[in-house]
Amino acid sequence: MFGWLVENPWILWLVLFLGLAAVETLTLDLLFLMLSVGALAALIASFVTGSFFLQGLAFCVVALMMVLLVRPIALRHLRGATGDQRSNIERLIGEPALALETVTSSSGTVKIGGDTWSARTLNGVSVPPGARLAVARIEGATAVVEPAAESPDPNADYL
Repeated sequence: MFGWLVENPWILWLVLFLGLAAVETLTLDLLFLMLSVGALAALIASFVTGSFFLQGLAFCVVALMMVLLVRPIALRHLRGATGDQRSNIERLIGEPALALETVTSSSGTVKIGGDTWSARTLNGVSVPPGARLAVARIEGATAVVEPAAESPDPNADYL
């Protein structure tokens, strides 16, 4: 078995390539993906040269370069969202809201973009049902709202 593997090193690199790629799907840290690319380089080198030393060197050099040069840039792009790319809860800040019931400093219900949220006021005032509000922040599952500063767009979709 070992003799057959020595004669066909590309199988070792293929298994390593696929195994590292599979581990990457579990970790999502891009480290194993970079190592997987190194194994892919060694796989390609195995078809070019019969020297296992050169294949291992190709694996080490490419994996090291990927980890040192490509991974930091890729992580920066994946994790560093710019200010205009708000997502999830951040996108609700500043959105218009409609009071469905009286909103006080401790309780209330509002409709934001078609969803019903529990709410409380930012400054402690009581807001009657039907009042137009703006979302100041989100705390857990509660929207902290304040009276809308400008006159709302009559065509705005609160519901």
